[in-house]
Amino acid sequence: MTEADAPPPPGRASTTRLVGTTVLLALRAIRRHLLRSILTVLGIVIGVFAVVTIVTLGKGATESTRQQISSLGANILTVLPGQAAGRGGGGETPPPFKFEDLDAIRDQVAGVTAVAPQAQSSATAVHNAANWSTTVNGTTDSYLDAQDWKIEDGRRFTDAEEQAGKSVCLMGSTVKQNLYPGEAPVGSTLRLGNVSCTVIGTLATRGAGGFGQDNDDTVLMPIKAVQRRFTGNRDIRAIIVSADPAYDSADVQESIAKLLRERRNISGGKLDDFTIFDSRQIADTLSGITNILTGIVGAVAAISLLVGGIGIMNIMLVSVTERTREIGIRLAIGAVAREVMLQFLVEAVVLSCLGGLIGLVLALFASLGLAAALNVPFVFDPWTNLTAFLFSGLIGVVFGYFPARRAAALNPIDALRYE
Repeated sequence: MTEADAPPPPGRASTTRLVGTTVLLALRAIRRHLLRSILTVLGIVIGVFAVVTIVTLGKGATESTRQQISSLGANILTVLPGQAAGRGGGGETPPPFKFEDLDAIRDQVAGVTAVAPQAQSSATAVHNAANWSTTVNGTTDSYLDAQDWKIEDGRRFTDAEEQAGKSVCLMGSTVKQNLYPGEAPVGSTLRLGNVSCTVIGTLATRGAGGFGQDNDDTVLMPIKAVQRRFTGNRDIRAIIVSADPAYDSADVQESIAKLLRERRNISGGKLDDFTIFDSRQIADTLSGITNILTGIVGAVAAISLLVGGIGIMNIMLVSVTERTREIGIRLAIGAVAREVMLQFLVEAVVLSCLGGLIGLVLALFASLGLAAALNVPFVFDPWTNLTAFLFSGLIGVVFGYFPARRAAALNPIDALRYE
């Protein structure tokens, strides 16, 4: 007989038979008390279902936040006059920005790819018998470069139109859908309040913005036209700066702040009379808040897993009491204590793993439905699901150990006398 044909060592074969027999006995015991087994795993099912569903929806909300912030443009810095909320300061109105400030940022700050001014007003857009309330944004052709916003149909502003403040406009897709259903708006005349403008192009769809606003509900016009016909002043409401991804946006932001402090005669320890918002920092902050809230709610939901484990322990203790004579018979005919202990421990682990599996399936369908209802992406995380399943199995080991040990410690004679 060769070494390959030799039978396995007796110890290994015995252990395999022991485990197989123990699992079979555990499954039979669970089947005999099916209703009680179902009620036992209910706590684990609810716990796994709640944790996985909450974490999945939290990841979807985080991804939705990132997508909405990204829709504002990648590496975008928005410079606004005035101090950020909570920074204090006096009651004086900060001076508006000038066109010379834009030129200085474009020419003197490294890492800037595009700079655009913004002046904003609201108006009712009218075409034929249809009307729609929208936002009129006065800017330059560089705004499209800074926001990486494509033209769907038509063309962009020309230098001559910007310099002269011509009444021409670019239309967002929401305005187009409400005023020009089934029509091509390019070349038509659109009335914005008391101002008429020629539609020279339509913008590609951008979707929802970072704070729920509709990016496509807008009409772009040369800033000088908006200042002259809508706002009645030469104020620049905001400066939109696009930073090169190769540069650290924090360094670009610091350089812009230093330049504007110099140009606005802010020296010493005086606070800035302007605020710079970084779209990436806003996205990271909002995502961080969402992750923290998801973790807190998930931790609260995880408590139900512990409650489910306590339920398993209670039912297993009852099962030990009910099966005392059975345990006594097994011990009397030669079963050792570790075999009895392993049987009850396997029953607890099988119950908890079964509950974890059912909870995962229910969580998958619930997450799909709730993600669609809440309009957030469905983000499947295999690690979250695997961790929840393994934790449910661990619950079975931890809370099944005491009942299993109690069963193994029974005296065979006392167990046989039990009524």
